[in-house]
Amino acid sequence: MIYNEIKRNKAIHNYIKAADASLEALGFTEHSFAHVTAVAEKAGYILQTLGYDDRTIELVKIAGYLHDIGNLVNRIEHSQSGAVMAFRILDKLGFPSEEIADIVTAIGNHDEGTGVPVSEFAAALILADKSDVRRNRVRDMKDIAHDIHDRVNYSVTAAELTISDDKKSITLNLTIDTEYSSVMDYFEIFMERMILCRKAAEKLGLQFKLIINELQLL
Repeated sequence: MIYNEIKRNKAIHNYIKAADASLEALGFTEHSFAHVTAVAEKAGYILQTLGYDDRTIELVKIAGYLHDIGNLVNRIEHSQSGAVMAFRILDKLGFPSEEIADIVTAIGNHDEGTGVPVSEFAAALILADKSDVRRNRVRDMKDIAHDIHDRVNYSVTAAELTISDDKKSITLNLTIDTEYSSVMDYFEIFMERMILCRKAAEKLGLQFKLIINELQLL
């Protein structure tokens, strides 16, 4: 089974939709199909660029697509509950145990609260997830002045994650509209994520760089 088949699976579609509905009720930014698709494609890009085989690329894209389904259970420790859900789904679909192990390990380690880049697979998922910062993840502009997460996401007008031609570094390049948020606001809420990205990059043999408004900060 491949990534595009997972995307067409009705049960998975329903789980992602319901998980995002729970986060919307809690006031979180968008975690629906736009987010999980972006994460899947970025994770695939990372491993493809680094020369991994086609099946591994398919599997990391599947991990990216499934990584947030644990929000259906609860936002707290959603990476662990999502890993358990993914195990059940993939086992039922007949995935080999070694492929399930790679996907479940990555999902269970993607969140900055408890996650560790224990494998290259997990590292690619972490980098893909934590780099998805963008204006259209904000659901409601009414409270943007009072919610720093909405304010920071809305301020990001462009974001690009790229691996250098010599495959020695991976760079998150952001353009931030400082009318809505300062660079310091970004670091206030995302510093832990950037540290995790640095560790994930190191697991892949890369140096992590962060550029905001053409200024390299990491």
